[in-house]
Amino acid sequence: MATCEHVRSLPVEDPAPRTPQGCQECLETGTRWVHLRLCLGCGHVGCCDSSPMRHASAHFKDEGHPVVRSFEPGEDWRWCFADELIV
Repeated sequence: MATCEHVRSLPVEDPAPRTPQGCQECLETGTRWVHLRLCLGCGHVGCCDSSPMRHASAHFKDEGHPVVRSFEPGEDWRWCFADELIV
């Protein structure tokens, strides 16, 4: 897999998800999601870009935390929004 500078600066352990039951903003507003992403910078759980609200991408734009991992059972891939790479 490709690497990027953002992955090298991540903590060894993934942060605890702030809302393990689903997308933080969707839960607050009652909207739905397709798949979930965990921000590896702070533990924010947001919905993917296939979801209507795209909260994981919005979190990157608002907070600048570039790397997420899939928060779906059985998936362990990571995505860097800044470099647009699977890492």
